[in-house]
Amino acid sequence: MKDILLVDGYNIIGDWPELKALRETDLAEARDRLIQKMAEYQAYNGWEIKVVFDAHMVEGVGGKYKDYLVDIIYTRENETADERIEKLVGELKNIETRVHVATSDYAEQSLTFGSGALRKSAPELRVEMELVEQNITREVTKQPKHENMSNIPLSREIAEIFDKWRRGGR
Repeated sequence: MKDILLVDGYNIIGDWPELKALRETDLAEARDRLIQKMAEYQAYNGWEIKVVFDAHMVEGVGGKYKDYLVDIIYTRENETADERIEKLVGELKNIETRVHVATSDYAEQSLTFGSGALRKSAPELRVEMELVEQNITREVTKQPKHENMSNIPLSREIAEIFDKWRRGGR
């Protein structure tokens, strides 16, 4: 069974204290932090993640991008994230795919639940994300430290760049 998590981006940013505070000074950075966290969530759980943002909060028209192997979707003009998420639930939900929707918007939760998606509130996702981060930290500290895993001599800076690329980062 395949799991897909649809994330109402600005709803989550507005709920998570650290992202909400960051949003006040740098909305783009708050979006980037959420995307990074969702990439960690995806890497740990193996779920496909799609983060949906309302286009009225950013310059230009809607579009779809991929960053850190996470799908980032900006709605079209005059389309809300809720509307796009509802459409995606209809397109993605089938017998082999479980669709989860992360939002604390009650109306959105009701609509998506009625369409067969599983709902996840912003606080629930935050708690899950904290557990994922703790588990990743625990796994990393258990791993033996290898100074140079390559047969080719590389500077520490180049090795870190390659490692970041390997993990799907920029």
